[in-house]
Amino acid sequence: MKQPALPNIRHQSLAELEQYFEAMGEKKYRVKQVWEWLWQKHAHSFAEMTNLSKELREKLGSQFSLPALVIDATQYSADGTIKSRFRTHDGHLVEGVMIPSGDRYTACVSSQIGCSLSCKFCATGYIDKKRNLDFDEIVDQVVLINRQCVTVTGHKLTNIVFMGMGEPLLNYRNVLKAIERISAPDGLGMSPRRITVSTAGVAKMIRQLGDDLVKFKLALSLHAPTDAKRNQIMAINETNNLKSLIEALNYFYKKTGNEITFEYILFSGFNDSQKDADELIKIYRQVPADLVNIIEYNPIDFAKFSKPTEESMENFMKYLEKNRVNARLRRSRGKDIDAACGQLANKDTVIS
Repeated sequence: MKQPALPNIRHQSLAELEQYFEAMGEKKYRVKQVWEWLWQKHAHSFAEMTNLSKELREKLGSQFSLPALVIDATQYSADGTIKSRFRTHDGHLVEGVMIPSGDRYTACVSSQIGCSLSCKFCATGYIDKKRNLDFDEIVDQVVLINRQCVTVTGHKLTNIVFMGMGEPLLNYRNVLKAIERISAPDGLGMSPRRITVSTAGVAKMIRQLGDDLVKFKLALSLHAPTDAKRNQIMAINETNNLKSLIEALNYFYKKTGNEITFEYILFSGFNDSQKDADELIKIYRQVPADLVNIIEYNPIDFAKFSKPTEESMENFMKYLEKNRVNARLRRSRGKDIDAACGQLANKDTVIS
């Protein structure tokens, strides 16, 4: 008969661990030591907790599990970008990226294994969703990417974006818990103002972010300026249309005052005309957005979209700027290792 899995020690609250240690007759300061090993020193085994007695470590190992992500493969781009494929304790694969740009060092992390939204331009959208990532697995991505960043560049991460595999707002509880651990003084201690959560557009959960008074930034993956066009490339728009998203974003801003960004990938002959720009300007003027990130398209094997010419992209940008839209053309990083926007789905990940 199969033995039931031991509870994950990182899923225990500090209060729960205090009760456990008290029942064992252990001194209270031992709880603090274990907590530091878990969330500040990022131990991935009980054997690493060297200021605990061997007996206590063995006892913890008999009562709890400590599953953790491990790096399965790493690719290095010519532009300094690093893509890592992580393996979960149950054998799934998920990807994360470290992106250096000037004095910014950004971790792009995933929230789900696969994705259920099936956006036509995104490689992850062609992978079935296996499961949500637990909050500690999301934290592990940040920890491991930060170690790579320090080793390769000599700098710690400065920013985190939830723009990897999956839809963060469909894994709401784990994403918020991960950010709480990442930003907590007894965790990674990173300011939530340096964290951006990107969503394809789940209006109900955008409103929930407002109600929860979150402190991080929000980005909406817009990518088309009308419902008719957005429906063609993002199925989620059929149940979360632009009107509902605009209302939700305004509600979020009213509640939090946090920065909102629009993400807009340019596709040749689809959403890059002056008429498209006019529709985008209308949306921009309805939301207190700080910025529109215009993103150059990165081809994937499964989609037939193409990147506009440089002249077309420049004309689109100039038209936005002429109409007082704060827009920035975001050049892709890590294209040579399939680490750029929309490309996260390693060939091995697809068939695993």
